[in-house]
Amino acid sequence: MKLTAHFALAEFTRSESAKRHGVPNEPTPEHLKNLIVLCEKVLEPIRIKFGPINISSGYRSKTLNHYNGGSLNSQHCEAKACDIDMDGMGSVSNKEIFDFIKDTLDFDQLIYEFGTATNPDWVHVSYNEGKNRKQVLKALKVNGKTAYAPYK
Repeated sequence: MKLTAHFALAEFTRSESAKRHGVPNEPTPEHLKNLIVLCEKVLEPIRIKFGPINISSGYRSKTLNHYNGGSLNSQHCEAKACDIDMDGMGSVSNKEIFDFIKDTLDFDQLIYEFGTATNPDWVHVSYNEGKNRKQVLKALKVNGKTAYAPYK
């Protein structure tokens, strides 16, 4: 099923973890609407600017999110968030994607996920129609646990 011109539902629902655990990962009609908005407002502009992008994690059912150790309040479970990882995708870096979103697009939350000072391991972005906070964070490991700090 196509969500928008350049994105298919399968890009957001594929999960090796779901297969391994026999967990369904099918979005509801409301979730589908959220995915379409995320694609239209955030991902299509990125695709137009940089070409194909890799969605490393998209929609997660609550059960799948539990198996993945995700946050109880993860926007992935509402189909309002995805992770983008450009490693191995050519000349575009995760940092370029991060900066483009931060400087150009409307979003709810943008997270520079771990990595180095010059490039995150991946980029988390969410869109919450009518309620976007423009929150920009950096994920860090503190005492073995993930913590978030304002991105500077």
